[in-house]
Amino acid sequence: MKAMILAAGRGERMRPLTDHTPKPLLPVAGQPLIVHQMTALRAAGITELVINTGHLGAQLASVLGDGGTWGLRIVYSPEPPEALETGGGIFQALPLLGSEPFLVVNGDVWTDYPFVRLPAAPVGLAHLVLVDNPSHHPAGDFSLRNGRVEETGAARLTFSGISVLRPELFADCAPGRFPLGPLLRRAMADERVSGEHHRGGWRDIGTPQRLAELDGELRRRHQEQRASSPSIGD
Repeated sequence: MKAMILAAGRGERMRPLTDHTPKPLLPVAGQPLIVHQMTALRAAGITELVINTGHLGAQLASVLGDGGTWGLRIVYSPEPPEALETGGGIFQALPLLGSEPFLVVNGDVWTDYPFVRLPAAPVGLAHLVLVDNPSHHPAGDFSLRNGRVEETGAARLTFSGISVLRPELFADCAPGRFPLGPLLRRAMADERVSGEHHRGGWRDIGTPQRLAELDGELRRRHQEQRASSPSIGD
């Protein structure tokens, strides 16, 4: 399976940090946020990666290169400065992603979700990973019932930004700027979107405060792990 990391956004809420650095390259626990995702994808056996770029996109290509440092093969899908939104960006990258289902992950999230758990071939047009609603998004996005994602329902969950999509989801689309949400909702209405609830770690890095909180949390976790590891000679 190929994967795509969505990295073309301007990151307005992250300013001034994103005035000179694209959001996926902001450091978290000593390495760029996007590298955490790349490492997790490689651990799941995924080696072919597409990254769309927009704001300061040349920096991503300069830092990440062809991905060989992480055992990956990266190709880039450059977008205009205003970017193409999620749907338009994925649609433009379809020739790079091929005819099989592909994994998509937002470039501004951190998670411990094991990507190896995702279905290589979703039953319908899409498979979404949902998470508990964070404090900044208490209303959630969708409901999950018997493994199927629905637009309405009482028990709401938040879309994590992690999904497996079939190219056929974009069958009626045309090049340009458009969101992904309406395509998913149309597929939900046809009962063609499956899903799962991830109860582990997940963070939407949408503000400098959330970035700092995640950085502190991961650094404390690493320190605790080092402290609990036996020293050589023990």
